[in-house]
Amino acid sequence: MNAYDIAVIGTGPAGAMAAYTAAAANKRVLLIEKEQLPRYKTCGGGLVFRGKSRLPFSIEATIEKECREIEVYFEGSKRYFSARREEPIISMVMRDSFDSLLVTKAREKGAELLEQCTLQGLTQEENGVLLQTSMGEIKATYVIAADGALSPTAKLAGWEESRKLIPALEYEVTVNPEDFERLSRTTRFDVDAVPYGYAWCFPKKNHLSLGVCSLKKQKINLKEYYQAYLKKLQINELLSASAHGFQIPIAPRTTGFSKGRVFLAGDAAGFADPLTAEGISNALYSGELAAKALIESGESSVAAGQTYQALLEERLLSELKTSSLMAWIFYAQPSMRNLLIQKYGQRGCELLTDLFMGKKAFPDNLKQRLREKIPLLRFS
Repeated sequence: MNAYDIAVIGTGPAGAMAAYTAAAANKRVLLIEKEQLPRYKTCGGGLVFRGKSRLPFSIEATIEKECREIEVYFEGSKRYFSARREEPIISMVMRDSFDSLLVTKAREKGAELLEQCTLQGLTQEENGVLLQTSMGEIKATYVIAADGALSPTAKLAGWEESRKLIPALEYEVTVNPEDFERLSRTTRFDVDAVPYGYAWCFPKKNHLSLGVCSLKKQKINLKEYYQAYLKKLQINELLSASAHGFQIPIAPRTTGFSKGRVFLAGDAAGFADPLTAEGISNALYSGELAAKALIESGESSVAAGQTYQALLEERLLSELKTSSLMAWIFYAQPSMRNLLIQKYGQRGCELLTDLFMGKKAFPDNLKQRLREKIPLLRFS
């Protein structure tokens, strides 16, 4: 039977970064992927600068387009806000090539890759985890589940669903050269283009990624809002379009991020940002933290769980809590939001951009600061 220090399930940003970090520390690491790499992955593909800048290696070969300007529009209003930076605010990637590069970097550090392998069961033992897979049994001291929003590994390990999963619909579209030139100059967000949500227009190398999402769990026909968004963008002709529906977990699990020797990272843990639904940067970060916790704790699963929780609480979990409050104001309290936008719109756009850039931290005292601005404000 093959035995490893760490088995990582899933080769997305969280899993690949966990494998890279652990392999760089001379741990014996196995990456398990159910498909053959490279494989298409549904995702808007926007990596914010603060996530990109943390990477210990270059991803330039996979970047489709770098966007140094963002625009934020609001439905029913002629006003919009924009921000520009000298460095790219968002780097656009296609996840097949991006994820493959991350896995290549992990393998260069010594991680092994097992493709077209499906996890069928797991059994936690005193000193490790026994994995039943479509390619035989595998023994690992620890398992990092980084297998996305559906995360069958989390289910096998005993987690019940406690994340908030929201619906999203993304289209990879090819448009005529005139429309592409017009729409590929900036990254665009349209707030309220979907009830309790937004639409996006992300320029890639030769096409656009268009999407709609609702930040509220509800029954909704996203295809109708996508069609309306095409009209808003004045796109009258599509040369090609490929649709992909998916779910985004924008609230972390309430029952913890480790059970014995199984640890959750990325979407499996529910670490996408509640305000923007961007998940790549927190996936990379949480994968790194999960690996660090296991490296620091040796074979003590109790110490590893405590260390991982402490590392998450240093920044990521508090940021998600603040972002959740911002999302509540932004999407569920439009009158309050519009009042704030009227007074602080451009400043807010600059602040959001600085958060993307990693130049500012999420404000810990957001509630108090908002109460000072709006004395009658009450939070649920």
